[in-house]
Amino acid sequence: MTFQDLKNCHHKIKPYIHRTPILTSNLLNQLSGIDLYFKCENFQKMGAFKMRGATHAILQLTDQQKAKGVVTHSSGNFAQALSLAAKSIGIKAYIVMPSNAPQVKKDAVKGYGGEIIECSPTLEDREQTAFRIQSEKNATFLHPSNDINVILGQGTAALELLEDQAGLEYIFSPVGGGGLIAGTSLAAHYHTANCRVIGGEPFEADDAYRSMKSGKIETNKTANTIADGLKTQLGDINFPIIKKYVSDIIRVEEQEIVYAMQLVWERIKIIIEPSSAVALAALLREKEKFKNKRVGIILSGGNVDLKNLPF
Repeated sequence: MTFQDLKNCHHKIKPYIHRTPILTSNLLNQLSGIDLYFKCENFQKMGAFKMRGATHAILQLTDQQKAKGVVTHSSGNFAQALSLAAKSIGIKAYIVMPSNAPQVKKDAVKGYGGEIIECSPTLEDREQTAFRIQSEKNATFLHPSNDINVILGQGTAALELLEDQAGLEYIFSPVGGGGLIAGTSLAAHYHTANCRVIGGEPFEADDAYRSMKSGKIETNKTANTIADGLKTQLGDINFPIIKKYVSDIIRVEEQEIVYAMQLVWERIKIIIEPSSAVALAALLREKEKFKNKRVGIILSGGNVDLKNLPF
């Protein structure tokens, strides 16, 4: 992977995505003692950064592959992203979703043209069902986070942030399956020598933090966190990138996630989901380390079940 690969990716997906805005808040700057720049991927098409990676992965397929469609397993944002990206490009998307996925997310997938295949809510059954659909339909399987074309696509959010906001010293990103933070760290590495990438992760799902410590991919026995988008684990493609280019991962408590989410809703007047709030929560937890620094924060998405808010 090179900087040119990242720039080529960005050029290809531009017609299908939004170049999302960067917002600031004097009040949050005063509260933290840090110059904060929020990259608002909650304003991305389908409401999250995953539109970038899904679009790039589909665009890399051959015409023969596109004709057969794509398949993934996801309970949330990647399901919606792949459905909308496939519809935009004119191909079929088969989405394996656990039966207990929120109805609001199932409705969104259907609205974007994805065909849902339900399965029992275990990772094993999700994978087996996706493999069956892949075999039956001859569709191409696209992983939500452990795919280099997806990772490059996700990295374009940080690339835009660095292009539009010079002099950033840190970028904070949430960590779930690892696609966003891997792409973010590649963008920072290639674009500037002086910007470090730090991940935010719940204590209740801290497999990435433990993986960084042990040097091998760790798993979570349970993941009892409000940040439902961060319950997935790292993969063998994104973990080596994370291990090489991510400076640190800061873990946060559940109440810190809720507080950060509420701050953004109240002070910046925008909607973000709990998973998105984890990056700001991580920064606020250790804010003394970053006093007077220029810090970018990727607000990864805004797909919230409004009937189930934590405040």
